[in-house]
Amino acid sequence: MLESLDPRVNRLKLPESFDAPMAAKDELDQFETYQTFVQTKEGKPFEHAGIVHAPNLDMAFLFAKEQFSRRGMFCNALCVAKTELIKTSVFTDNLQDVYDTFEGTYSGDESESFEIFHLLKRGKQHKYIGNALGKNSQDAMLAAKELYPRSKPVYNVWVIRTEDILMSDEEDADIWNTLKEKKYRDAIDYRAADKIKAFKEENR
Repeated sequence: MLESLDPRVNRLKLPESFDAPMAAKDELDQFETYQTFVQTKEGKPFEHAGIVHAPNLDMAFLFAKEQFSRRGMFCNALCVAKTELIKTSVFTDNLQDVYDTFEGTYSGDESESFEIFHLLKRGKQHKYIGNALGKNSQDAMLAAKELYPRSKPVYNVWVIRTEDILMSDEEDADIWNTLKEKKYRDAIDYRAADKIKAFKEENR
């Protein structure tokens, strides 16, 4: 048994070595991850908002709606995509445009549709730049390089096949009509100082 100066470790009765193979992880041990993109106002580009864990795409959309369009969060539209289906480029830095690292030329094949997201500043979120056609995700990146001129360097590119994205429908716009913030939960909403002052003036 492993001996330690920490009694909590000794209580675990750990073996001296861990040469034995680890037990295989059960399938579906946890939900898969999905990336969420939000459009805060009509006409603005979609922007990456965060991750949700869900058993499938439809549930990921519901979880994303609850997580990223609650009270006080401005949301005009929302879409989700499974993380493993998002193809990414390498990251660059020091004002190096990631497109300059791409090798090869666009094939001209327009068999599949892809959505392109750019990271324009390290530490920020990816923003939607537009659509590109290609035979695969790598080809779509090369197409985007030709399609979208850049005044600033792009540090990373995400490519998602259009059919792999679940997006909110215009007919469902009423789902964004959420309740207002519950200001009564905040102490400041009670204006206690004003009430105390009024009480003192009345009882002078």
